[in-house]
Amino acid sequence: MIEVEVNSIRVSLMNQQRIVVLKDLSNERYLPIFIGQFEAEAITIELQEQHHSRPLTHDLLKSVISEMGGRVDYILINDLRNDTFYARIVVNVNSKKIEIDARPSDAIALAVRVRCAIFVSEAVMDKSAVEPEDDIDLDAETEAEYEAEDFPREAAPERVDESKLSAFADFLNSLDLDELDDDEKKK
Repeated sequence: MIEVEVNSIRVSLMNQQRIVVLKDLSNERYLPIFIGQFEAEAITIELQEQHHSRPLTHDLLKSVISEMGGRVDYILINDLRNDTFYARIVVNVNSKKIEIDARPSDAIALAVRVRCAIFVSEAVMDKSAVEPEDDIDLDAETEAEYEAEDFPREAAPERVDESKLSAFADFLNSLDLDELDDDEKKK
């Protein structure tokens, strides 16, 4: 088992799909997993330490486990079949280990709430983990778009030929922004 942490939650610019990116704590490997919008929000809410007046679903699961005398020991993303990840929530109840099948997104949302370890099986990491490429030279804006859009990186995105934008640049340069400020003040 390989211990990981939540590195980031990303949004694809192409289709608005969410991706949780898990980072291997012992290597420079990352495991991207597509997740649903609500699960992404549940993970983000906890990581940003936002509080709600009423418990959300994963808060409820945390409370139920605790009230029944259990403790979440860790979660394990243990399998990948047909492009679908599988996870187990490992709960200790009265010194008895119980493994509960779960979607990785729900397991991660629970793990960040109970502050337990997150593990990925070696087979899953070997099959799906990616390592960043050092030789890609992207400017910060392009890199942010590219990472949110297509993780892992396979090829650098094409650069924009700014000479083709000269008509647009001429138009922008012809605008008198001071005139806009004067019109706004008159209102």
